[in-house]
Amino acid sequence: MLEIYSPAGNEGRISEFIRNQIKDYVDEIKVDALGNLIARKKGNGKKIMLAGHMDQIALMVTYIDDKGFLRFTNVGGISPTISLSQRVIFENGTIGVIGSEKIEDLKDFKLEKLFIDIGASSKEEAEKKVTIGDMAVYYTEALYDDKKVMSQAVDDRIGCFVMIEALKKLSTTANDLYFVFTVQEEVGTRGAKTAAYDIAPDMAIAFDVTATGDTPKAKSMAVELGKGPAIKVKDNSILCHPKVKNYMIKQAEENNIPYQLEILEFGGTDSGAIHLTRSGVPSGVLSIPCRYLHSNCEMVFLSDVKEAIELTVYMLKNSIEI
Repeated sequence: MLEIYSPAGNEGRISEFIRNQIKDYVDEIKVDALGNLIARKKGNGKKIMLAGHMDQIALMVTYIDDKGFLRFTNVGGISPTISLSQRVIFENGTIGVIGSEKIEDLKDFKLEKLFIDIGASSKEEAEKKVTIGDMAVYYTEALYDDKKVMSQAVDDRIGCFVMIEALKKLSTTANDLYFVFTVQEEVGTRGAKTAAYDIAPDMAIAFDVTATGDTPKAKSMAVELGKGPAIKVKDNSILCHPKVKNYMIKQAEENNIPYQLEILEFGGTDSGAIHLTRSGVPSGVLSIPCRYLHSNCEMVFLSDVKEAIELTVYMLKNSIEI
């Protein structure tokens, strides 16, 4: 999942992969007008929406100069310092590297100073491979060992993975479940907004990554890798509904699953759009602690992922009263 090209607005490849993973475990499955993949596991209880976004951050070509170098803009949170010297890949398989103009002062180090070099010698040669509006994503191998995963697109393929694996383990449920793999989260939680309007859930839980405070001189934050999934209290897009938050905590404690409480002082998730849908949806978030967000080497611990799956199964199979 981590190596599948699927930038915001062009999530078709990852959507098809996920569909094939879950089609035998749900009662209904569809793709809506915006591209959200919506899978329903029927039950007689509350209508619960689960959301994890399929898209990844990207770079979009805005200009091709006479020598074949590509200028670009960001699609989502692209950092110039992280991007320099990174390999990127386009949908058609064209590979390039991000270079920079000569910069005299680091304060001038901005995206407009960068370019993509695909090895073309002219504008005409470059235009045979890419065109204005084409998108590229970071291109690195996903690396694993017995403790961790490092890759681009962990945000938020890991949330989608938790949803998929929980669904596979969920034999019965007292609730009416909608597993929604959303589009365009990285550019404004757009898919979650339209999907939630269509489903009109009684409650929602988003699955995403969150930052940590466990690296040298990091901003103080009470989230660490290896201490369990994080139950969100707030971020810039939501104050999580106390009944949802407390239900998640109760399930973790009753089933001896370690957890952390998360307060993220920046950013947001699909829950930020979902909880404002129609007349309001009580919403929460289960987060996977992740270092080096929006880079090509986002890192998570497998133990946190495993415990997030376990907690999700317990949350979904029990009757939820909101």
